[in-house]
Amino acid sequence: MAAREMIKVTAGLAGLVVGLAGCAGGGDGATAEGASRQGGTLRVVGSSDVEHLDPASVASVGAYGLVRTFARTLFGNRASNDFQETVPVRPDVAERIPTRENGDIGKDRRTYTVRLRDGVRWNTNPPRPVTAEDFVRGFERLCNPASPSAAKGYFVSTLRGMDAFCRGYGSVNAKDARAIAAYQRDHGFEGVRAENERTLVFRLKRPASDFLNLLALPVTAAAPQEYDRYVPDSAEFRQHTVSDGPYQITDYKPGISYLLTHNPVWQAGSDPLRERHVAKIQITLGQDSPETVQQQIEQGTADLAWDQPVPTSAIPRLRDDPRFAIRETPNNSPYLVFNTRSPRNRGALGDRAVRQALEYAVDRSALIKIVGGPSVARPLHTVIPPGNSGYAAVDHYPTPGESGDPAKCRELLGKTGRSGLSLKFPYRTNSVHKLIAQSIAQNLDACGVETELTPDSGGSFYSSTLSTPARAREGKWDIAAPGWVPDWYGNNGRSIIQPLFDGRAYGPGSTNYGGYDNPQVNALIDAALTAPDAQRAAGYWQQADQKIMEDAAIVPLLDRAQTTYRSSRVHGAFFLPTTAGYDLTRVFIA
Repeated sequence: MAAREMIKVTAGLAGLVVGLAGCAGGGDGATAEGASRQGGTLRVVGSSDVEHLDPASVASVGAYGLVRTFARTLFGNRASNDFQETVPVRPDVAERIPTRENGDIGKDRRTYTVRLRDGVRWNTNPPRPVTAEDFVRGFERLCNPASPSAAKGYFVSTLRGMDAFCRGYGSVNAKDARAIAAYQRDHGFEGVRAENERTLVFRLKRPASDFLNLLALPVTAAAPQEYDRYVPDSAEFRQHTVSDGPYQITDYKPGISYLLTHNPVWQAGSDPLRERHVAKIQITLGQDSPETVQQQIEQGTADLAWDQPVPTSAIPRLRDDPRFAIRETPNNSPYLVFNTRSPRNRGALGDRAVRQALEYAVDRSALIKIVGGPSVARPLHTVIPPGNSGYAAVDHYPTPGESGDPAKCRELLGKTGRSGLSLKFPYRTNSVHKLIAQSIAQNLDACGVETELTPDSGGSFYSSTLSTPARAREGKWDIAAPGWVPDWYGNNGRSIIQPLFDGRAYGPGSTNYGGYDNPQVNALIDAALTAPDAQRAAGYWQQADQKIMEDAAIVPLLDRAQTTYRSSRVHGAFFLPTTAGYDLTRVFIA
């Protein structure tokens, strides 16, 4: 019965838009005559650099939005201010959507044939076509030992032979670009092959109803042969990105700025998802204050925020401003993750009873005020947020008025015999993350737990602090408040549970930051992946969610919408939830 009711809640996503939105607002900013204008410089201002610039390694919404401008995938999603229109998978470099009817999906649903469209070219000298072999290289790079993709688990569990390929790749010298290139040249795997220059064939371990969603992920972008010259995502690589999209990175100063200009060989007729209007995109980093960013946009010295939401204090006065919008991005953002591998406090966070006690500490009502009130966020008590496959409304650790229960927290901690806990708590410096960390620290203090707050800026929060197992094992951090926006919407159960909680995927670059590993959850993941249909898969995802919450692997905090604001110059502003921002390729300047 629970599974049936849960399916009813998540079927489609039609009910989603009524959840948070007190203000949809914002429109698309089209001019009255509806004509887009060419030229000008779009000025984007924000805080931190992306954690990875290499398309194979990207793992954050900001990086997803950036690589969309210069790295194309077989399939993708179209930006829209109607959430439902952003959900369907659409062709990008692929000519068409594979189906059993058109013969591109085999009768056993384990073979997919994808044909590439004509006219897609690299901005090399001389320019050359993007080939099927470039896409094969992209998939092989997911397992590179220098900067492995956090999303590789999706494909290792889906594509034939990829698991063995990745295991072998792990023994290659991560600092030797030639050795890395040689491994890829001399090895391959059955799961993805180039039949000819314009035809790819994928072979799956078992049918996967979400496989086309996987092929729309930014990490599956084609990779040119030039990438074999560099250690993946190294400083040298970042200065030599190659483009097959509408823009190219012309100048990159790490942690300071990006300048994007036109890719001269891109053709609008070969790209059904992107456009190109502004002559340049200037991204300026280093501004940690949302208030300052907002001030610049309102004064007209900047056009869009890079990684800063609209300041909470500004929201009431902006509600009727057509340049302001609250956009749906159903997510678990932020959530509190426990480093279960930390040796500090005599390994206390490895004790489920300790984590269960700390579940009662957090005052979610205070966090909602920090991010902008109930029109922007609602309290979350499950791993899977509403509007995602496998969601069911359950609160395992209820507190009065969502305000936390420090007395119960103290009582349960006392029963564990682990008093006097002291937790290292790194936090992101952009947006309101410092205020969120300070609020949680106060909650823990009321529970008798000390915290050591440390700012973590420059893009290192995800790229090294949380995703480096050695740091976790050394106790460099104990708790943190990352966020998770699903990699896709619709049939997306695995886009939350698998990357965050599959203990078998724990390792360098993993998004299972706390090192959580429960064989029962791993088995439920496998059951969901092999389920005969999406509905039965959703039932397994919900069971996994329940088990993870019983283990108190994380403290879900908020399902938070994205607040956006644009300057008066900006038109053609269309939102893409998986990037938590507007599609930069469609914006034009009036």
